[in-house]
Amino acid sequence: MTRTQLEDILQRSFKTVAEHLTSQTLNNPDNVAIIDGGKRLTFREFNHRVSGVARQLEKRGVGRGSRVLLMVKPGINMLIDVFALFRIAAIPIILDSGMSLRSFLTCVERSRPDFVRVGWKGYLLSLFFKCKRLFFIRKQEGEMADVAVDPDDLAAILFTSGSTGIPKGVCYRYRHFEAQLQKIRQHYGVEPGEIDLPLLPVFALFDPALGMTTVIPDMDFRRPSSLDPRKIVAAIQENAVTHTFGSPTLWRKIADFCEAKEVQLPTLRRILMAGCSVPFDLLEQMQGIAPNAKIHTPYGATECLPIVSIDARSLANTAALTRQGRGTCVGRPLPGIDLRIIRIADTELTHIEALPTGEIGEIAVSGDVVTDAYDGLPESTTLAKIVVDGICWHRMGDLGYLDNAGRLWFCGRKAERVVTPYKTFFTDCCEAIFNQHADVARSALIGLGHFGAQVPAIVIEPKEDVEVNYPYMQKRFLEKIRCVGKAHSLTRDIELFFICKHFPVDIRHNAKINRTELKKLYEH
Repeated sequence: MTRTQLEDILQRSFKTVAEHLTSQTLNNPDNVAIIDGGKRLTFREFNHRVSGVARQLEKRGVGRGSRVLLMVKPGINMLIDVFALFRIAAIPIILDSGMSLRSFLTCVERSRPDFVRVGWKGYLLSLFFKCKRLFFIRKQEGEMADVAVDPDDLAAILFTSGSTGIPKGVCYRYRHFEAQLQKIRQHYGVEPGEIDLPLLPVFALFDPALGMTTVIPDMDFRRPSSLDPRKIVAAIQENAVTHTFGSPTLWRKIADFCEAKEVQLPTLRRILMAGCSVPFDLLEQMQGIAPNAKIHTPYGATECLPIVSIDARSLANTAALTRQGRGTCVGRPLPGIDLRIIRIADTELTHIEALPTGEIGEIAVSGDVVTDAYDGLPESTTLAKIVVDGICWHRMGDLGYLDNAGRLWFCGRKAERVVTPYKTFFTDCCEAIFNQHADVARSALIGLGHFGAQVPAIVIEPKEDVEVNYPYMQKRFLEKIRCVGKAHSLTRDIELFFICKHFPVDIRHNAKINRTELKKLYEH
């Protein structure tokens, strides 16, 4: 690539993800791009590796618009593969490594890959796919220009977590990635030269484009909650990590370890927690452990992120209302995001009609980070999207309301609301009442019976040191919980209570309670 071509990339108002890497390489060639165990690559070395793999892929027939399923372990090689595909305008298909075999095969069938990039572990499974295999790609370095694309071209297919069903492939266009990069950079103040430890692999894709060093954590991404906090803390300390993202479940393990060992993490400037509502005591705990960090709890979805965000100190000011069952405040919409609360509906909608301030409804958003389609699922697209005057609105599938200050309050998933003949119960609102009890780790609202005539029930996950092994212990424990519910108007009509020692959770964050699976345990 000539100097003129590089300077042209630097001056463009719109850049692809691969062009952002090229730009960062030109500006900071000797900065470390990736640390994966004992391996380190500078931006120059990483960029050369990306170009080398891109050339090899082209020789195998991969090119513009080719769909390539990635079945490789998250880490340095996966990042090289993804950026190589971006460089030649091929379309990476990225699924969660922890999803069930049934879900995985369904997703592969829907995404219709032309190629599968696979290692030893997935090779036998890949033989069942009707596509070409990219098994061994010779390491090679070199330079290669980024293929020119249109902002509306399909860039990648990223899958939802599938917390309320089979994961769906989200169609990401180049303009969506560009908008995300700009929002992350501007809202959170991310700067080149920072060091990131992403506890969710997909977030590592942003790092090279932002000029950040990626430290690949030593953990099993198929089972995030199994992480060893000692290894995460060591990685933060040894690499002077400044930025990190993870779910509340992971940060709880890390925080408890740090408190027990009296460890602080002063290099952290920024911590992002997402995946489910973040407990207030965890935010306080982490603020003591990382005194120089600003903690944020962004809100969004695979289909559109980030759209709303709030920092820990602002969130703390809303704690009293959350404990009263008013939902969880997730902040104000970011610049360029339009957010409305619309009537709750389980069918297709063709127009946007905002509900009054304070009224609970379905959250709908539009803006430059909002994707417009699911891959190969026209019915799901029609159900989730509302197009008005050429503007695409995404129905989040979440329920909430806007307050007088323009802040969004989250009340729960639409699919998980409990509708009885006399009242509708919302998960986040009801659970906050019970979560305050000293013996409760988490609670979950479920609805038993047919929708519209459901019976509300609360399932409690006790803290580990709470004795509930025998029936008389369980009875005594649940009687305490029942008294908590009766003391509040929001939950006094709930009569059924159960105990579950370990809640089923989503595969991506290991944080979202899978209430659909939980419900099956108690329906007769």
